[in-house]
Amino acid sequence: MNKPDHSSIFFKDAGMQAWLNEQLARSSSICAAHGDYSYWQQTLEQLTRYSAEKYNLSLDTIQIGEKRQLSQDKYNHLEKLLKRLHPWRKGPFSLFGVEIDSEWRSDYKWKRLSGKISPLESRSILDVGCGNGYFMLRMLGEGAKWVLGIDPTVLFNMQFRALTQTVSHNINARILPVGIDDLPAHLGCFDSVFSMGILYHRRSPIDHLGRLHSCLRPGGELVLETLVLDGPGEKLLVPHSRYAKMRNVWFIPTTTTLTIWLHRTGFSNIKLVDVSTTSREEQRSTDWMKYESLSDFLDPGDQSKTIEGHPAPTRAIFIASK
Repeated sequence: MNKPDHSSIFFKDAGMQAWLNEQLARSSSICAAHGDYSYWQQTLEQLTRYSAEKYNLSLDTIQIGEKRQLSQDKYNHLEKLLKRLHPWRKGPFSLFGVEIDSEWRSDYKWKRLSGKISPLESRSILDVGCGNGYFMLRMLGEGAKWVLGIDPTVLFNMQFRALTQTVSHNINARILPVGIDDLPAHLGCFDSVFSMGILYHRRSPIDHLGRLHSCLRPGGELVLETLVLDGPGEKLLVPHSRYAKMRNVWFIPTTTTLTIWLHRTGFSNIKLVDVSTTSREEQRSTDWMKYESLSDFLDPGDQSKTIEGHPAPTRAIFIASK
């Protein structure tokens, strides 16, 4: 692996590569428009004094660097710096022995899909709504050729940079602070496209599935993870206001309804590979994410329901082909 730079060739198509290079160059200015950017950037600058020769992207807790490299003072300083990037939603990570205990135990989800999707070795991958890049790094750990993540949340972009800039070798992945609607139409070039925890936030889920389809090469694979309504039939939950205290949940379909949506947007070989109810062990408040989490979103008298009386969060994983 080589050190990250804008000259890395990802797309075979020269026009697409030029677009990516332009977007990477624009990323800093997009992030700089955020009110907390200077504070976060100062944190990243202080992190440049840490350099990791060893890392392991194949473990449940992604490990970068080793604790034995640091004195206790440097360890304490590093922990303080990383907590300046609160809240950490996805993880877990271990950076030079500092254990980032994120809100989500994202390794639980990875285990549910691992072995059920196509092997990722040598594949080019798009991760839509990638967060801070935990899953992107796990994809590289599975042998992916390169990964492009998109997520408009600037803090997640900064967290990814904080983690990867310490690695002395190239992490062959990039995050753009944009949404899927900012991508060129009809990309048609990725071997795999992941959309996890995004569909229910979209006002038009059919349009979202269509955009995911357009990003794949012929024969490419979609990995879709989303909230579902547990039960049979062609049903759909449309929350009146909030779902689990979230304002931006628009549609929660049954797996049957979602299968129909996938068919209607051009996917084939559609397989439901997992349905799981989210547990309080998988999503919870920690010292690295001190805001409300799942236990606050559920009815205290009936954990099978949200605080609003809807069915508690159940998530499904589908794979499908273009």
